Amino acid sequence: MARKLAVFAIAAWSGYYVMAIELLSGRLLAPSFGNSIYVWGAIITVFMLALSLGYLAGGQLSLFSPSLRRLGLVLMAAAIASTPIVVAGDRVLDWIFDHVQDPRYGTLAASSLLFFVPTAISGMVSPYAVRLLAESVRATGRSAGVLYFVSTFGSAAGTIVTSFYLVLWFEVNQIFVGMIALSLLLGAAALPFSDAAANEA
Repeated sequence: MARKLAVFAIAAWSGYYVMAIELLSGRLLAPSFGNSIYVWGAIITVFMLALSLGYLAGGQLSLFSPSLRRLGLVLMAAAIASTPIVVAGDRVLDWIFDHVQDPRYGTLAASSLLFFVPTAISGMVSPYAVRLLAESVRATGRSAGVLYFVSTFGSAAGTIVTSFYLVLWFEVNQIFVGMIALSLLLGAAALPFSDAAANEA
């Protein structure tokens, strides 16, 4: 039971994390590239492509001795991949702004450099979590449904909490640091669970 709750917690937090980053990316890029529809079009495109590749990679990774410990490591990897946003985000944006004249492609380049990798790694969480929850072939659909409900609920929470509250109380980089820290803590909490999924079929 504790393992299932941990899987659900990681899936929910990962959904929260992705949506919060996507919202904050617009806030981060706005001073350099504006807040128009094509800026958001570029941001959404990068996030959708990153998630699609993450889903594919997560599904493949789940074929090899899946465990809660490895799921925790995936979450921690996404957090570590997000640190350049805080450490070098402003410098990256300034450099792209100086070298890419069209804000559409500037936004596309900036979003790809700063957000593609952490979003792709976060996308690995859901299919990997489904594999951990699937106790039998018959239960796979039900497990996937519950898992995606939890993950999407986390996404909704990330959207509302970030847009309604966090951006009013904290600077963007402070929010990123807090989310990175929480991801590392949640991922670390899963490390003691090293057993593989019960059913390898």
